[in-house]
Amino acid sequence: MLGYVQIHKPDLKVREYEIYQGYYCGVCKYIGSEYGQLPRMALSYDAAFLACLLASVDETPDAPVQEHCVVHHIKKKTIIRNRAIEYAGDVMLILAWYKLLDDAHDEGKTSAKATMKLLHRIHKKLVLKHPELCEGIEWNLALLGGLENDKCASIDRVAEPFAKIMEVIFREGSRALYGDGNAAAEGENLHEIFAKIGYHMGKWIYLMDAVDDIEENIESGAYNPLLYRFDWRGGVSGEAAFASESAEEFRARIREKAEFNLYHYLAVVSEELPALDIKKNKGIIDNIVYFGMNRKTETILDHKEEKEEKDESI
Repeated sequence: MLGYVQIHKPDLKVREYEIYQGYYCGVCKYIGSEYGQLPRMALSYDAAFLACLLASVDETPDAPVQEHCVVHHIKKKTIIRNRAIEYAGDVMLILAWYKLLDDAHDEGKTSAKATMKLLHRIHKKLVLKHPELCEGIEWNLALLGGLENDKCASIDRVAEPFAKIMEVIFREGSRALYGDGNAAAEGENLHEIFAKIGYHMGKWIYLMDAVDDIEENIESGAYNPLLYRFDWRGGVSGEAAFASESAEEFRARIREKAEFNLYHYLAVVSEELPALDIKKNKGIIDNIVYFGMNRKTETILDHKEEKEEKDESI
C-alpha cells in the first residue's frame, strides 16, 4: 500500500483522532518491539486504516495507554495494542520486503540489496507466520510484474493483480483474527466482505498511483498504464509516433475517465462497509472512506502540491 489511505483531520473528532493516532503508533511500537527499530521505516498510514477496519467488528474494547517512544521521547503518545495492529504491522513488513526485492531486481539498487540482507531473518519469520498471505502476495506480484514488463495497455487488467493482493491481505487478516464460519451484519461471510473491500481499494490505489506518477514516469521512461491506454502524444507509444503533448495536457485529456474509475472504486468500498457489524472505530473508518480518500482523489487528479496534505499527518 502506498500511503494514499489517510484521514481528513478537519472532519475527525478530537477523541477519534487520538484513537487513530493510537493505532498508528501501536503498529509502530509493535514493529519496534517484535522486529527491531530499522523495520519501523516500513510504516505508512495505510497500516492504521487496515488495523482500525479489521478491529472494528471485534466487540472487545481497546485500552489506550500513554507511553514514550524513540521518536517522541519527551511527550507521551497514545498507544493501542490488539491483534489487528499486530497483523497490520506484519503486512507492512511483508510488503516492504517485496518492494525491496523489486528495487534490487529491476533497478539494481545497492541500498535495497543491503537492506534485504538485514531483513532476511525477519522475512523468513513472517513467511512461517503467514504462509498463505505471503504466497498470495508473491503470486500476484509475479503476475503484475509480467503485465508491466509487457507494457499492458489495459488498466483494468494490469490493476487486477494488485487488487488481488489487497483482497488476500484483507481476507487473511479477517481469518487470522476471527477464524472461520463468521457471518457479518447482513449474513454474508465476514471474510468475503473484507476481501471485497480490499479488492476495490486495491483497484483504487493502483490507479491513484498511476495518476500520481504521470510526470515522473514520463521523465524516467518507466511504465505507466495510463500512457499506453490513452496514447500519450509526447513521444512514441507502442509502434506509432505522435505529436507533442505536455504532461499537463495529457492529464487534462484523461481526467474524466480516470475520475470516473477512481470514484467508482470508492463507491463500491462505501457500499460494502454497511455489511460489516461495526462495533468500534466507525467514525474513523467513515472519515477515511467518505472524506479522506475522496479528498486524496481530488488532490491527485488536480495534481496539487503534497504540502497541502502535511497538516493532516501525524
